[in-house]
Amino acid sequence: MAFDGITIACMVHELSEKLVGGRITKISQPEKEEVLLTVKSLSGQYRLFISASASLPLIYLTEENKPAPLTAPNFCMVLRKYLQGGRVVSVTQPGLERVIQIKVEHLDEMGDTCIRVLCFELMGKYSNLILCDDKNVILDSLKHVSAVMSSVRAVLPQREYFIPVTVEKKDALNTDYVQFATLAKEYRQAPYKMIYQSYTGISPFMAREMCNNANIDDRIMAGDLDEQAVKRLYQAFEDVMHVIRNKSFAPCMISEKGKVKEFAVMDIPSYPVEQKQSYESVSKLLFEFYSSKNKEDVMRQKSINLRKTVQTILERDYKKLDLQKKQLEDASEREKYKIYGELLNAYGYQLEDGLKEAKVLNYYTNEELVIPLDETLSIKENAVRFFDKYGKMKRTEEALAIQTKENKAEIAYLESVQTFLNIASTKADLQQIQAELAERGFVKKNYDKKNKKIINKPLHYVMYDEYDFYVGKNNLQNEEVTFKIANGNDWWFHAKGVPGAHVIVKSRTANPATEWDMPDEVFEAAACLAAIYSKNGSQEKTEVDYIRKKHVKRPGGGEPGFVVYYTNFSMMIDTNLQRFALTLIN
Repeated sequence: MAFDGITIACMVHELSEKLVGGRITKISQPEKEEVLLTVKSLSGQYRLFISASASLPLIYLTEENKPAPLTAPNFCMVLRKYLQGGRVVSVTQPGLERVIQIKVEHLDEMGDTCIRVLCFELMGKYSNLILCDDKNVILDSLKHVSAVMSSVRAVLPQREYFIPVTVEKKDALNTDYVQFATLAKEYRQAPYKMIYQSYTGISPFMAREMCNNANIDDRIMAGDLDEQAVKRLYQAFEDVMHVIRNKSFAPCMISEKGKVKEFAVMDIPSYPVEQKQSYESVSKLLFEFYSSKNKEDVMRQKSINLRKTVQTILERDYKKLDLQKKQLEDASEREKYKIYGELLNAYGYQLEDGLKEAKVLNYYTNEELVIPLDETLSIKENAVRFFDKYGKMKRTEEALAIQTKENKAEIAYLESVQTFLNIASTKADLQQIQAELAERGFVKKNYDKKNKKIINKPLHYVMYDEYDFYVGKNNLQNEEVTFKIANGNDWWFHAKGVPGAHVIVKSRTANPATEWDMPDEVFEAAACLAAIYSKNGSQEKTEVDYIRKKHVKRPGGGEPGFVVYYTNFSMMIDTNLQRFALTLIN
């Protein structure tokens, strides 16, 4: 969910409860576009983090403290002059605008009480932090915007402050059914677009949820909805407004297949309960959500060079494989040249030299066959030429068969590496994959001066305090899981026909030297892990093979983590891991 007006309304409610009445004891500017306010109130001490970054504007309460530069920037000095030691009077939001206004009561140089307003605008690349006096005159701003830079509004000291209105939108908190129905009747786009494009502070995600709650197909034009559908949609819209007016927020994080997907500040009925995690504080929710997202972005950025290298080699191998297949098709015609040679030797005494073609009886099929000849060569020389061509094509086919097999093995290996790059969640995961690629000559070895050994273990889950699950996150870990951690009678799982993790289950109570069974939920949890940590991890359902580990063999000369097995069982499993009582150990 975007950081829309609804999320800001929840944040304003939380800040009002915790900061109003408190005093601003410290102000710092850790980064160019970040400000950190420390507020001490009766309920405790809080740090308010504000980022006006164009790519990701944020505001939340945090326990983390960031080191400030030795020399404070100019804007930080202005904030200290006008706000430090001041008392927070109110935290408000105009309508559902993406604006937070913090009113502070402060003593000026003469000891007189005055009011300052810190306005934080969360507007994408136009985000800004602006300090105003009680008459809406700008004292200073984090980003100065001249009239040349913006035709809508200049943000400079001594200019009047106002919230820019670039698109005419209605106030969602002050609408009624008549206005809503009239708007819907005239709108010639999807209902969810009508909501977020017409009302301030509503994101596309929330607009879609309103349509889902009203059982409205968003492929239908808003103007084509019947009266009952419009009433249902308005009721869903009004339910959201009711939560905002009554401040009955319920922050939650939504995850799918073990990965963070969305967040919301109220219940989202379209997602099952097991995919939602509740939070008492919207600040904590935002911190964890964006930390998780940032971690994913950082991992993707760090792996970009490896991804490019693997993709480049794969594209080369794909082209090579296509060429090899074409050459194999050509070489498959070699038998006819052998027959040509045999027939010329058999009927050569009947044929004259210098012919362009020879018509002979093919004694293999009892049909007449026309053999093209080189008229500059004798019949015997033509026969030798055909046998030579047959021998060359036979040798070519034998060599191509070996090369094609090696090329296919390399493609399968690199596709598995691609899968594991997507699964990688830590720096150690990437280092281990890089070391694996370097060992096989795909990338240069990264020599560490201290020659540190990479310590990176497979994922370890526990279920019912009785079953241990081990999940390989790359080929080396798959090798360890299957051939070092697993015993013969442990159950082994792998997504069918695609690269992915080896998953094994060990029982703490059963004797591994004997046959033992597990509850169905344990089989399903292991299969779910194998599905999620595979190339098919983004699909809703995946087929997973499972078998006793003792039946899993390492093929001779195969790459690490590559195995063969037969007579296995299979199951189709959905990739919803939240329904299982699994605890991640490491």
